[in-house]
Amino acid sequence: MSSKIGLNLTLNYSINFNLPKRHKKSNKYIVIHYTGMKREADAITRLCDNKSKVSSHYFIRENGQVLNLVPDLFEAWHAGVSYWKNNKSLNKLSIGIEIHNPGHDYKYKEFSLNQISALVILLKYLIKKYNIKVQNILGHSDIAPYRKKDPGEKFPW
Repeated sequence: MSSKIGLNLTLNYSINFNLPKRHKKSNKYIVIHYTGMKREADAITRLCDNKSKVSSHYFIRENGQVLNLVPDLFEAWHAGVSYWKNNKSLNKLSIGIEIHNPGHDYKYKEFSLNQISALVILLKYLIKKYNIKVQNILGHSDIAPYRKKDPGEKFPW
């Protein structure tokens, strides 16, 4: 699936999301995560495993390939217990993007140029499609500060 702005998506659906579909205007935030797992393949498997009870809308591989795991209009399970301003349970109001990176527990490293380039294209697409304000692009650590560190200090905000 491609868009006019150069977004090239690979569909790799996870079943970890809530029904019913939500309204387009529900997408007010974008939450950026890192996987925190050693192997990229293990992270994808976990995000698509019904036993894990975790998912995201998008996954960015080390080579910059973007996987669409959950359609945007469904509530993916990426934020967990979370809040931002007067909103709680950010899963209901956000699109989650996982970027593969081993994270703080497994030799946290710089994000690749391919990952960041793909993220910029994806963000431009989502901002335009859902009219999301730039100040509503958040890190997992912003919405769950006592539980999460991602995307971390090596993420190039």
